Amino acid sequence: MGLTEKDDFLPKYHGIQRKKWIIIAAVAVAALLVSLLEIPLGPYIIDFFHSYEVFINCIMGHIEDNTDYYVVWQRSAPRLVSVLTCGATLGVCGAVMQSSLKNPLADPYITGISSGANLGVSLAIISGTFIIPWITGDLGLIINAFILALIPAFVIVSVSSLRRDAGPTTMILIGIAVMYLFTACTTMLKLTASTDTYAQVFAWSLGTLGSVTWEIVPFLVGAAIISIVIFYLIHAQLNLLSNNDALAKATGLNVKYVRLFSICMVSLATATVVCFTGTIGFVGLVAPHVMRVIIGSDNRFLIPASAAAGAFMLAAADCIAIETTPTGLPVGVITSLVGGPLFIYLLIKHHKQTWN
Repeated sequence: MGLTEKDDFLPKYHGIQRKKWIIIAAVAVAALLVSLLEIPLGPYIIDFFHSYEVFINCIMGHIEDNTDYYVVWQRSAPRLVSVLTCGATLGVCGAVMQSSLKNPLADPYITGISSGANLGVSLAIISGTFIIPWITGDLGLIINAFILALIPAFVIVSVSSLRRDAGPTTMILIGIAVMYLFTACTTMLKLTASTDTYAQVFAWSLGTLGSVTWEIVPFLVGAAIISIVIFYLIHAQLNLLSNNDALAKATGLNVKYVRLFSICMVSLATATVVCFTGTIGFVGLVAPHVMRVIIGSDNRFLIPASAAAGAFMLAAADCIAIETTPTGLPVGVITSLVGGPLFIYLLIKHHKQTWN
């Protein structure tokens, strides 16, 4: 006797699931392989195979006191870890924002995080103003960027708490309003800046991974792990939010709470990345779109897939940025140059199939 329709459906369903996990694993492996190219790349000339020999020796604890070991372990290795963790964080946060706000144009910066961080950096560099007066220098700058990056999320939560009918569109508009306000304040500060301080603010705003050290890496790793785990645990709720609020409420889901929780967690994770690296655009916008086209909109698969795709995209862009000029380009320039046209293509070719 032949298989029933139900018996025939289950193997196909599980087969599709396995294919999705295989795709995610393949993208993650590709991201790791591309990130390893960070080791021999850079202005310091080092033999390709010798660089990996030094890298392995460092991992094993055999560190020597010479230039090769310093360049590989103190400059290239932290950058390798940062491209994977920052890319994964931005990819996951972009997927969550698009699902929770039901907007294909949403990304981790849509709430005004980047403009808040930029204002914090401008205050520190141009006017010497620090939110915590007794903490100055690079640490004070990082604290400025982190705290001001969280203010837009605080405003969104506050306004949404006052309005019972605050939906995703309202939250997006609040974020945009705060973004323009912070951008205006930053612009006024730049008008008073000297040539040197203006150049520092401008370079930071482009996004770069060149200043990442081992002291910073734990924060970036923590942001990546926590954001991936937390959002994966609530993937079912995010699936409901991405479809219909009325249906989600009918299932007993507190739509407003889950949406605000998602925004707060995205803000924390993204602010952690931004305060150390500056604004790296399009990773959180394009990576989820690409994976949504490939594996669909189910957040059970989309969240880890977006993490892997974000890591791959940022790793590839940073390798290009390192080799483009003798001193290297800010990686944010490369992600924008590549991500902009790619995003337009995705919107034209796959928008209806992906979001309708």
